Amino acid sequence: MSSYAVFLRGVNVGGITIKMAELRQALASRPFSGVKTLLASGNVVLASELSPAGVKKEFEACLREAFGYDAWVVVLPAERVGDLVAACPFPADDKSTHTYLTLGSDTEVLAELYEAGRALDGAQVTTLGPEALAWLAPAGGTLDSPFSKLSSKPKYKASTTTRNLRTMIKVRDAAALL
Repeated sequence: MSSYAVFLRGVNVGGITIKMAELRQALASRPFSGVKTLLASGNVVLASELSPAGVKKEFEACLREAFGYDAWVVVLPAERVGDLVAACPFPADDKSTHTYLTLGSDTEVLAELYEAGRALDGAQVTTLGPEALAWLAPAGGTLDSPFSKLSSKPKYKASTTTRNLRTMIKVRDAAALL
């Protein structure tokens, strides 16, 4: 049995509302155990005998069937979440900046986003691995930051999801308890 973190794209924003209690209930019929949701932004930790690809397939099928939500998710082994948090060179809490991790399951798209982000004037972005980038945004100006605007373009938005580092730490800690 392996522990995983599952990150849903676009939940509880843009008209897609899924209550976490309802999500846990829907996932109960799937080959998962120890399912826990964190925050209302679509962060789930669970255990399963399935591979990461199998968890992704089952989870996405559940979202389609239970919520009519043609979704995709990023699935990471729990220990990989810990590796990404440890590799992040930026602070979790700072009065002037916020640290974000952009996760993706399409490594080519994420690599393209990284290169485009590096080309932005003043952008602080680094790769943490083939599935994650870390970047800084000014406190109070995340959505207006150049990298945020870049990553929200349809060609990137469709295959990435972003979490702040504090959320990733909570997910790491919850997954460690499975």
